[in-house]
Amino acid sequence: MLDTIQFLNVEFFWLLLLLPIAVIWYVLKHHQQTAELKISSIKGFKNTSSFWSKFKHVLFALRLIALALLITALARPRTVDVSTKTKTTSGIDIVMAIDVSASMLAKDLRPNRLDALKEVAADFIDGRPNDRIGLVEYAGEAYTKTPITSDKSIVQRSLRDIKYNTIIESGTAIGMGLATSVNRLKDSRAKSKVIILLTDGVNNSGFIDPKIASELAVEYGIKVYTIGLGTNGMALSPVGINSNGSFRYGRMQVEIDETLLKEISAETGGEYFRATNNDKLAEIYNEINKLEKTEIEEKKYYNYDEKYRPLVLLAGLLLLIELILRNTIFRSFV
Repeated sequence: MLDTIQFLNVEFFWLLLLLPIAVIWYVLKHHQQTAELKISSIKGFKNTSSFWSKFKHVLFALRLIALALLITALARPRTVDVSTKTKTTSGIDIVMAIDVSASMLAKDLRPNRLDALKEVAADFIDGRPNDRIGLVEYAGEAYTKTPITSDKSIVQRSLRDIKYNTIIESGTAIGMGLATSVNRLKDSRAKSKVIILLTDGVNNSGFIDPKIASELAVEYGIKVYTIGLGTNGMALSPVGINSNGSFRYGRMQVEIDETLLKEISAETGGEYFRATNNDKLAEIYNEINKLEKTEIEEKKYYNYDEKYRPLVLLAGLLLLIELILRNTIFRSFV
């Protein structure tokens, strides 16, 4: 309650400095008005103390409290109730095209490229509460994992389910992955349409040329951010399958068609990024998050409730009590 109270005229609180001055004045005045009688001995007098003589100080206390209440009332205390209405004025539809070929199991990122990507992508999705997001998987072919949706729980669940499998044809079909993503966005009515395409290899499969797919993206007003994933040089990558079904690893040269990825991003108005480790991958998604801002209109409504009236009434009541006491029980000329 107290943390919601505001004072419109706080400068009136300086008047509270008058209260200790009034107390000092009252003490000095009281001593001056006290009669003195000098005698040699008080043994013959009974030592009694008058309750009413001490209670008379309550009159001054009532006046001080009333004055403090009036000063607080002048400061205009009030409570503020703030209600906020948020409206997304221009949402963004985003499709994340993820390479799920066997090379994404390389261990140059921790614990491997695919799991590192899923962790960073999950944070990215959580950071876009006002946008619709879809997922596309591709290797030697491509398919839609999740259509664009505003239900982030569905997207997150689908992202967690992404893994390497032998059902999809092996290879890296960048053109197929990009074309499938374009197909998911071409009918979108969002003001901004974005594809984040990630790969760790070169286009070596699929029947759609990546350049044709990028031309389709331009035609439908879709911006493409491309990410090349993998360290520079050699990486511990899958080179075969053991008899028990597990992968056999060996050191392989990392090959990413950066020229193609740069051309796709430049032609569509996006940017190309290279992620060589976990931290760099996280920085890239943070950068894309900053580049693609969703415009949000926020309206705040303020409801003020003035609180000075009860203070004035209480101060008036205390002054009335003081006036009654002073003119009845404590009747005097002071």
